[in-house]
Amino acid sequence: MLRRLALTAVVPLAVLATAVPAATASGAASSGPVPSVAPTSGPFAAARPALGPLPMPLPLPGFLDDGEGTGAGETDEARTRLTVSVENSGAPGADGTFELECGPTGGTHPEGQAACDRLAEAGATRAGRQELFRETPEGTMCTMIHGGDATARIVGTWEGRAVDTTASRRDGCEIARWNSLVPVLPDVR
Repeated sequence: MLRRLALTAVVPLAVLATAVPAATASGAASSGPVPSVAPTSGPFAAARPALGPLPMPLPLPGFLDDGEGTGAGETDEARTRLTVSVENSGAPGADGTFELECGPTGGTHPEGQAACDRLAEAGATRAGRQELFRETPEGTMCTMIHGGDATARIVGTWEGRAVDTTASRRDGCEIARWNSLVPVLPDVR
């Protein structure tokens, strides 16, 4: 859908960029001198902009899908493949290394469909795409609550982006981060 929207917006702009300068150069408005905003004297007088339309990048299939060659019928979700390694969670069957694939759901993750649904939900918002796997920034003030000894590492690709992050429950920020990744990570509350 996003690719279709980008194509819908960019193609008419490219047509306008080539049509408007040609129409104004041969139209009735070109009978007199055109006032210039470029300086005619001083240190900036030598640097004159070139006349004509600005170059417009045209979207190509590789541009829209980061070169992955995703066809029109495929979604970004199909490019989600994660390896989730969990240790010391205390939840039965939650420790171990699990593969998660979305679109279609596959792998060895115990809650594969729910995890894919959570990733799709986060990917639907800009904030979710930016924050989901981001580690807590250095120097962030966090409550000193110990949420347990559970640790996890998530490696792979999500919506075509590389992911390599760790999670723990060592303080309030990390607990909140872990909880935002449930059910990709086990619920150990």
